[in-house]
Amino acid sequence: MTITKKVTFIAKEGNEAKMKELLTAMVKPSKAEDGCIFYDIFQCKDRPEKFFAVETWRDEKALDGHKITEHYKIYKSSYEKYCVDKYSDDLEVLG
Repeated sequence: MTITKKVTFIAKEGNEAKMKELLTAMVKPSKAEDGCIFYDIFQCKDRPEKFFAVETWRDEKALDGHKITEHYKIYKSSYEKYCVDKYSDDLEVLG
């Protein structure tokens, strides 16, 4: 069963460019991972401090593998100083 997540990040004031850089750096290596079906970053037009990471993984094993990669470790150890809030939603594909 595929897993789709939407993770919302709210950048600290003045840190929007750094947050965008950090999140965007995750896209290419994540897409290259075995089991990644979709991975992209979106930024709100009317609220530039608000970002979304939307990702779909083949299964739980693929998502777990993502969480032990070097690029994930770099992101995980870096994002908090640029972020005022972060929350995640698990999405269900209908149809």
